[in-house]
Amino acid sequence: MSSSVISVMRAFFWPILLLVLPLNLAPVAIAQDQHSQDILAQADEILHQMSQITGLPIKSPVKKQIISRPEIEKYLVENLHEEMKPEDLHAQEALVRALGLVPPDFNLEKFLINFYTEQAAGFYDPKRKTMFIADWTPKDTQDLVLAHELTHALQDQSWDLQAYLHGARDDDDATDARQAVVEGEATVAMFQRMTGAMGLAGLPSISELMDEVVHQQFDEFPAYSHAPYFFRMQATFPYVQGAGFIQAGLEAGGWKGLSALFEHPPENTKQIFDPQTYFDHQEFPKVKLPHPSALEGNPNLRFLHGNTLGELGYYSLLGQLDSDDEAKSLSPAWVADRYLLYEHPDTKGYTLVARVQWASTEAAHQFFRDYSGILTHRYPGLTADKGSSEEEFIRTSAEGTVLLLLKGSECRWAQGVPAEHADALLAWLHAL
Repeated sequence: MSSSVISVMRAFFWPILLLVLPLNLAPVAIAQDQHSQDILAQADEILHQMSQITGLPIKSPVKKQIISRPEIEKYLVENLHEEMKPEDLHAQEALVRALGLVPPDFNLEKFLINFYTEQAAGFYDPKRKTMFIADWTPKDTQDLVLAHELTHALQDQSWDLQAYLHGARDDDDATDARQAVVEGEATVAMFQRMTGAMGLAGLPSISELMDEVVHQQFDEFPAYSHAPYFFRMQATFPYVQGAGFIQAGLEAGGWKGLSALFEHPPENTKQIFDPQTYFDHQEFPKVKLPHPSALEGNPNLRFLHGNTLGELGYYSLLGQLDSDDEAKSLSPAWVADRYLLYEHPDTKGYTLVARVQWASTEAAHQFFRDYSGILTHRYPGLTADKGSSEEEFIRTSAEGTVLLLLKGSECRWAQGVPAEHADALLAWLHAL
């Protein structure tokens, strides 16, 4: 399974590595003891098959365990609390609220537990070195689950998945990219087992096939089908786009060449969306966004966290708040970004400050236009400021001031700004 809030799905459940495509995995009544024996007997054989496919050696036996739905839910809750401190969970929840992706009373923990418990088919936990498989998985599809999850076990024995996935923990976008490597390889290896000796490198895009399968199958799950677009995109990215990235890796150097993806991980999700940027060793700038002096010292503001949305974050954001077509059109022009999030403890409101660089002035202008509309919808009753212009969107509302600047190939903005800090923050954004 993957996660992130702008890594929200990754941030909470990165070790679980589940959600292997639930192809027709509707719960069915199965003779439990016999079913469990069949799964465990099949696992060792499939482990050797996945080792042959990927070239990853079996260095030790893999522990295996059958798990029930209540046990999976309990595991998810425990893992969430192991991975995330209460303040970290609060900050991630605050971010999706501040962006207007969820209602003000949205409970992120409850949502994620329901979201993943519903879809769980099996998972590998690198902390416990154990593969778990759901006890309701039908016999005719359990081999797909095993193929995917046992590939994770092989990855772990060669690369230490816990260290790999934690290797860029302060950068959500980089961590999402690593997650796509891990899930993408397991997904493509599963496909390779299904297709036999047929080489996958020369086949049509696996990611397009995956995208079609995901939407056909996941729409049957209520928690998934009713989830905001943002969360659905975050959840499927490691499998869909990750599979496309791995297919490009196979074309570049075969299964053996995929080791480079673990030795030199991708730095951002743009490299997953556009694999050639990774294999051509394209360099990406880093956007700096220091804490605004205009907001420092305000006792009514509490800094929560800062991070990077990345191409995946902007794709998910635009896809939900504008349109899927606009997300596909604009997000490939992402180059770099950074955001800072503050909370107003008394009012439960938020101030968000952000900076994003695009590949061209045209793309920046397109985002300026799009986000102006998003902010107008996000803050009803906005009143235009006399300082507004074609390159400055300045508005006021009961929730604070909104500032959006177009500066060449960059957009800089702040929303939910206390009125007394608006002028100083505007000057600060101009001076970046």
